[in-house]
Amino acid sequence: MKRMLRMLSLVAAATLAVGCQTVQTTNSGAVGVTRGQSMLVSAAEIEQASAQAYDQVLQEARSKGVLNQDAKQVQRVRRIANRLIPHTAAFRPDAVNWKWEVNVITSDQLNAWCMAGGKIAFYTGLINKLSLTDAEIAAVMGHEIAHALREHSRERASRAMVTNLGLSVLSAVTGVGQGGANLMGAVAKVTFELPNSRLHETEADSVGVELAARAGYDPRAAVNLWQKMSKASNGAPPQFLSTHPSYATRQQDLARDAQRVMPLYQAAKR
Repeated sequence: MKRMLRMLSLVAAATLAVGCQTVQTTNSGAVGVTRGQSMLVSAAEIEQASAQAYDQVLQEARSKGVLNQDAKQVQRVRRIANRLIPHTAAFRPDAVNWKWEVNVITSDQLNAWCMAGGKIAFYTGLINKLSLTDAEIAAVMGHEIAHALREHSRERASRAMVTNLGLSVLSAVTGVGQGGANLMGAVAKVTFELPNSRLHETEADSVGVELAARAGYDPRAAVNLWQKMSKASNGAPPQFLSTHPSYATRQQDLARDAQRVMPLYQAAKR
């Protein structure tokens, strides 16, 4: 058994060494996000899966009559997005040319997201229940766009594929179980279903604050946003039990980043 497990580890290590790439998905920006990321899945695969999933979400929303119901609200959200998108070039020039889409879904959920390649959905519950200002919408949207810029879904899918690779090699060695995992199923799961890690949330907060500032939205609105989120989420677990930063930690970090990018905001307002 020990020899078999050693063989497994050697095969897996050799395969990963060939397939993995460490990349810098974005420039560091004024907020200084510089972490390299190990990728096993291609950007093209993630973007294709995202586009397909986004189309499915829109089709379902359209069939239920909850897609882009309020024309003024849709116009408002898209106007804010159109101010943010040009400034994605500060982090990665190619993002400006993504096939961006922005849609609003009528739902009580406090939710918004941006899939790989610039596929954005904003839920009316987030806007209405928290009475968001334009700057607070920009804070949310900047955060979600940052996940796409940093290719967090691609990174998480790559980690899932590493796990599945190990299982596949073990199956091949032992002859037990299925011959391999559905890797594209894993890609879809980590991209669209599982929550982001604490590290990914922290990076998205920092990049999102800078995007908002560059677009002329007060970056301090991000702190106000999370104060509202804290009030709306009574009984949330403490930081050590959550994959996300605690509200207190998040507000402290956002306040720090907001001060860091204030010169960008002031320049944008001139």
